[in-house]
Amino acid sequence: MNIFMLYLDPGSGSYLAQIVAAAALGIVFFFRTIKLYILTFFSFIKRGFKKEKKEETKTSE
Repeated sequence: MNIFMLYLDPGSGSYLAQIVAAAALGIVFFFRTIKLYILTFFSFIKRGFKKEKKEETKTSE
């Protein structure tokens, strides 16, 4: 029967908690930034199509 006696002192525990929190926040901000880039990219494309349609209607009239 194997019994593992693990000890985690307060300094190591707080350091480990800080690493986990920083990694989680880093992942959240990373994906939020990617999401914003994608949304702005598609909003520029959408605006471009709207401008082209307006120009086509003006020239055809």
